[in-house]
Amino acid sequence: MNTTMTDAGPFEKLVTVQIPEADIDKAKSTVARKLSRDLKIPGFRPGKAPRPVVEATVGADRLRSEAIEEVLPSAVTDALEELELEPAATPAVENIRDIDEGVEVDVKVTLWPILEFAPDYDGRTVEVTAPDVTDEEVNENVDRMRDQFAELETVGRAASTGDYVSINLSATQDGEIVEEAAAEDLLYEIGSGSFIEGIDAELAGCSAGEIVSFDGPLPDGFGDKAGQAVTYRLLVKEVKQKKLPDMTDEWVDDVTEFATVEEMTGSLRARIRQMKLNSVNNEFRVKLLDLLADEMEIEIPEAIIDGEMESIFHSFSHRLEEQKISIADYLQITGQDQQAFIDDLNSQANRNVRTNLLLDAVVKHSNIEVEDEEYAELIGALATQTGSETDELIARFAETNQEKELRSDILRRKALDALLKAAVAVDSEGNPIDLSPSEESVEDSGDEPSDEEPSEAVDDE
Repeated sequence: MNTTMTDAGPFEKLVTVQIPEADIDKAKSTVARKLSRDLKIPGFRPGKAPRPVVEATVGADRLRSEAIEEVLPSAVTDALEELELEPAATPAVENIRDIDEGVEVDVKVTLWPILEFAPDYDGRTVEVTAPDVTDEEVNENVDRMRDQFAELETVGRAASTGDYVSINLSATQDGEIVEEAAAEDLLYEIGSGSFIEGIDAELAGCSAGEIVSFDGPLPDGFGDKAGQAVTYRLLVKEVKQKKLPDMTDEWVDDVTEFATVEEMTGSLRARIRQMKLNSVNNEFRVKLLDLLADEMEIEIPEAIIDGEMESIFHSFSHRLEEQKISIADYLQITGQDQQAFIDDLNSQANRNVRTNLLLDAVVKHSNIEVEDEEYAELIGALATQTGSETDELIARFAETNQEKELRSDILRRKALDALLKAAVAVDSEGNPIDLSPSEESVEDSGDEPSDEEPSEAVDDE
């Protein structure tokens, strides 16, 4: 096979492949058999018409054109192997032209971009949110827990937001009683906004014994009448307020696994910090990758971005299908138009590709390698997840390109670890923040120090 190669752009090659007429002629017989299965040719059963008859039926030009399409994939594959090219996207046919002894095909081949140098990341500082825990945050969490054990007590004052009222409810429409809307001794929390539109404003400021009337729509749950205007009449029978339990060692010992208030709040403070630390680790990772990726001066072929967009779209569509949601429904629910959705896909694809290029550069710069034990551990985990035999997966992946892809994933994960270890997280004042999972002493926002255990970093990739 006569094959030539020229540059077609950054990380793109134009490969010209010559396909002999003999190969095309051989493919015509294969194509003729395929075509004859769908053709209704008098005197012949489907798939049994000879090539000359099929050619006379569909035309010589069509038969030859489809024969070229039949032989082209294997011809391109052979050419790429001969030139030792590994395309990063599906090769695109640019031109097909007849020559004396066959055809000549121009194919654009996109290669995976390679950075000559990795951006400087050693000692790079990234400002993140400090994972400090305030007394206010601890108290808010304590109050939410106390609220779960709160009791209601009757008060003699006017009701306000957060109070509960016991009410009798009735409604009329054009002078007729709406029986479905009647209720007695209904307990309602003012400010919850979970019942009748406008009821919170009417009840706020009311005392026991007062009657209020107002117009409003019937809420959902009234079938065909939902949304219809009615006149409500409310009798406030009682006003109740929440009474939170006192924070004592006895109460804590009673309702939690802790023995004292100090022990419970200390554990709560540690858990809040752990959640914050998880979030900050993720923030650190995203900001560092974005910072370094933005510094990369490289022109990425459009075919690679398009391929990544297609991959993202396929995964996203599959998740929507599992929830029985169409793309059109998703766009309507989120209020996006089609172009905004496409632009977002393009942005995600660009970021993903640039991030992978960055990690590949770090792999090369730091001479990172995949140990056989690391690959075996990954295969073992996959075998457990899929219920397959380890040897079966190893053999299957070795026969395809999956082993290379899996090893590449390991390399990139190790490169990410190297980046995170080399860079430094700092707060808004430039002070370093230790985000490691090791035990550390952390000052709380009060006057006394407390010891907490930070959590491990979260990798959401």
